[in-house]
Amino acid sequence: MAMANETHESVIGSDVEIVGTIKSSGTIRLDGKLDGELICGGNAILGKSAQVKGNVSATSVSIEGKINGNLLAKDKIEMKATATVNGDIKARRLSVEDGVTFVGRSEVNPNSQPAPAPQPNVPQR
Repeated sequence: MAMANETHESVIGSDVEIVGTIKSSGTIRLDGKLDGELICGGNAILGKSAQVKGNVSATSVSIEGKINGNLLAKDKIEMKATATVNGDIKARRLSVEDGVTFVGRSEVNPNSQPAPAPQPNVPQR
């Protein structure tokens, strides 16, 4: 039985390709390909082999892979050195490592209250 304070992480492996929308109330680590939208109530982690064609919204987003789409984070977007981002980003905080490729507009304001990340309606088990 899961404890109330236990966090859940869903992992989508590098050999997985998904077409459609992924919704989760927890954290998602994506190492595969997604042609669609990722809506995450927790954190979204896009690994080195991740390839996303679509928008991503989450509490925080960490990117090492490639995304062609917009990013919305309720808190922070972290772009690692291997990240390629083609799209607009909006967050309260932004971290960009040397080596990142970013083509788009950014809106970063630690004093603002950005729109909250969507909370998907995921049935409890």
